[in-house]
Amino acid sequence: MPKHTNKQFDIDLKHICSQFLQMGEIVKVMIDDAIEALVNRDMNLVNIVRDHEKKVNRYEVEIDEQISYILVRHQPTAIDLRMLLAVSKMLTDMERSGDEAEKVANAAYRIHGIYGSEFYNRVPTTEIRKMAGNARLMLKRTLDAFIRLDPIQAAEVVRSDKEVDKEWKGTLFNLIACMIEDRRAISRATNMIFIARALERIGDHAKNMSERVIYMVKGADVRHTGIKNTERLAREG
Repeated sequence: MPKHTNKQFDIDLKHICSQFLQMGEIVKVMIDDAIEALVNRDMNLVNIVRDHEKKVNRYEVEIDEQISYILVRHQPTAIDLRMLLAVSKMLTDMERSGDEAEKVANAAYRIHGIYGSEFYNRVPTTEIRKMAGNARLMLKRTLDAFIRLDPIQAAEVVRSDKEVDKEWKGTLFNLIACMIEDRRAISRATNMIFIARALERIGDHAKNMSERVIYMVKGADVRHTGIKNTERLAREG
């Protein structure tokens, strides 16, 4: 983080960034617990994920209030202003990532609590676990890029979103095939589609946050500009 002559501003800024990182760590745990609930049928983890989602919501409100306060009190400029604006936008994506992790846990509860294990034994959990691992890695690498103010790693996260999108389409195809084969499985397979879609959305949110990291460091808005242009702007300067 940049150093300032205003020590109080430094303290306030570091506190905001620290809280954002703590929020991100909770969301990573939520993803792990939600998938664990699905794969190992541990319904206790569903309630843990729900409790964590409430914590994430509180972080969003608290950090947003602190950003508003520091903007009014210190009236920052240049990279400091970009950082605060970027974190403000990233808060929304992080909170929504938590929402998506909770959706995974709730779908796991419906699958195991309502439908039992007969259908579960036929669903593509290997593909789901791979998707979850890649989405979580995107989130981790986004947080790492944020800590180090590393636009190049952020651009790598943006590129990796294509892999999660590809996995989402493959999983969707397999689940549709499962429903065609056995119409009784339609409602149950739908919950697995919800899970795969939620994981794909977490990847999207990580991508959005990485684009904000590039904006924060480089001052360039790379949204909707294409991956090659994103990588070029991340390397410049």
